[in-house]
Amino acid sequence: MKIAMFGFGNVARGFVELLVKRREALAADYGFGPKVIAVVIRRGAALDPQGLDLSREFVLTQTPISAEAAMAGADVVVEVTPTDAQTGGVGLAHCRTALNLGKHVVTANKGPLVVAYRELAALAKSKGVQFRFEGTVMGGTPSMVLGLEALAAAGVRSVRGIVNGTTNFILTQMEAGGSYADALKKAQELGYAEADPTADMEGWDAAAKAVILANTLMGGDLRIDDVNRVGITGITPEMIEQAKTAGSRWKLIASAKKEGNRIEASVQPTQVPLTDPLAFVGGGMNALTYETEAIGPVTLLGAGAGGKATGFALLSDLLKIWERTGR
Repeated sequence: MKIAMFGFGNVARGFVELLVKRREALAADYGFGPKVIAVVIRRGAALDPQGLDLSREFVLTQTPISAEAAMAGADVVVEVTPTDAQTGGVGLAHCRTALNLGKHVVTANKGPLVVAYRELAALAKSKGVQFRFEGTVMGGTPSMVLGLEALAAAGVRSVRGIVNGTTNFILTQMEAGGSYADALKKAQELGYAEADPTADMEGWDAAAKAVILANTLMGGDLRIDDVNRVGITGITPEMIEQAKTAGSRWKLIASAKKEGNRIEASVQPTQVPLTDPLAFVGGGMNALTYETEAIGPVTLLGAGAGGKATGFALLSDLLKIWERTGR
């Protein structure tokens, strides 16, 4: 399997680290020997049709290269450029180009799915290739494969949960007695929160994931502005204490539900009773509860962020493609 990768941030580096570490085991267990033949970033590209040496720093060409040229010898395009949930950004253009060229696509970029999931899924189907996106929700914890494959026959009618580890870490710190400002500072020091934490704190990241869940699991056609969204900046220590007294905890809950032909998504700070499994999801962990017609609620808990966790999701998707197509 030959791979062209677009973007080389934390997720891509986590993926490459796992690929190097797991190479021998993947070959022995599955006959799977992926080679990265191109890495493309804004500053240039590293290219080798025989496979780049992933254990060394890449030497970037300074000559501009088109996406089509970088993808030419690849079986799969891995798209991990930064998310733009309003327009889809360059990631959406890469996905469209790759699928039109008959390449499988694996992405952890939420933007293309938020803006154009139906289009991309239909294009992949028409070209006879796979479009996989496990890393877009809950990082390396298999939330998408659970909802789309393992629970397919159960009839998922709604899903709700904690899909942003940064806000969950901050709320956990506040419950332990810290202020919002101190909790945010600690989250930034530990790498949970960005220097500009707006996307997390105001619920934009969780809203993008709610759209993905609604559109992929329930056949919706929502955009990010369709989400009823409230972040956690209004949560005070007094509210945290009141929730304790009431036998509950504040969590930023993303949800998507289908009622008849209507599909809705929301992101809201919610007092979750201690009888709910989601109440005990602390720190940077994520969790989703799928409400199904056949077997009732199913709750999935796991790590939701980080380069290595999301890099694992990319590797998992690539192995799925290999098992189903042999390339």
